[in-house]
Amino acid sequence: MNWLRQPATPTQITHGKRLWLYVISGLVMLFLILPTLIVIPMSFSESQYLEFPPREWSLRWYKNYFGSTSWMLATATSFKAGFLTMILSTLVGTMAAYGLHTARMRFSGLVFSILLTPIVVPIILVGIGVFYVYVKLGLVNTMAGIVLAHSMLAIPLVVMVVSSALKSYDMNQERVARSLGASRTYAFFFVTLPQIRFSVISGAVLSFLTSFDEVIVSLFISGGENSTLTRNMFAALRDQIDPTIAAISTLVVVLTSILLAISQIFGKNSALPD
Repeated sequence: MNWLRQPATPTQITHGKRLWLYVISGLVMLFLILPTLIVIPMSFSESQYLEFPPREWSLRWYKNYFGSTSWMLATATSFKAGFLTMILSTLVGTMAAYGLHTARMRFSGLVFSILLTPIVVPIILVGIGVFYVYVKLGLVNTMAGIVLAHSMLAIPLVVMVVSSALKSYDMNQERVARSLGASRTYAFFFVTLPQIRFSVISGAVLSFLTSFDEVIVSLFISGGENSTLTRNMFAALRDQIDPTIAAISTLVVVLTSILLAISQIFGKNSALPD
């Protein structure tokens, strides 16, 4: 118990005095992750229905998932849409954040707020609006339509993450490079980008996960051969209680955790001095 008497901060506040904060933080974390953890054992049930705790353990629903052509096709669609969304959102979001940071416009704050609109407006309204626009453009049930819609939701996240990194970055370094003859593009890619790369990679990961986990907009604009995994999961849950959903949810949780862990590990490594 000696750690309780050790300082937790430079102000010499001990861990013992902050014990109440640790307890509350633990309870909040438990409240957030407990529903997710319940799904994991449910995915290993032998029962025809979702049950917790499982009376019999089996890999039946994982085999059903990997052996289903429709589920595999939907998974491939989600991965493809997520990858394309990640590329488009990261490029556009990074350029937008950099442009707003370096621009000396009176209305840059207003433009920044407008860029965040897709994640402020209720997602159901976004889905309805996108659907009506896509009907006129012929983009319903197309990969291009899915990527564009998901990018609309992911770009604001990239803008926020990269903008935060740029606020703590000394732009004088880029100005020095340009004063020595480097073009703006060269200075950005070889001076600025290496120092904010963790934020750019974090934005890319968030973009992929935004697309991969999105369901509301996908219900409006995806279908047929371009039906996403989350859309199929929602349909299966609505039409029939298929325990395969629990197996897929477990795999999605694992994938999400791995991607977030990799981004954090990369961030710690990039923060180390060269």
